[in-house]
Amino acid sequence: MSEPSDVDSMPTPDHLLHTGSEHPVDPEDLVRASGREPTPELIEKARQDLAKYGAAAVERLLP
Repeated sequence: MSEPSDVDSMPTPDHLLHTGSEHPVDPEDLVRASGREPTPELIEKARQDLAKYGAAAVERLLP
């Protein structure tokens, strides 16, 4: 195993990090955030969750 390079030990620059809050979450995003592949049934459930919880629906999945 090789030694980590300086690139590996440097933190990610702030301009490359984002929370995703810059854009609205769509139902497919919500399904993918849950770790599943979008299906019509899961997309509909996500659509209902977004209608009920709004953007906080994502926070229910991701801390």
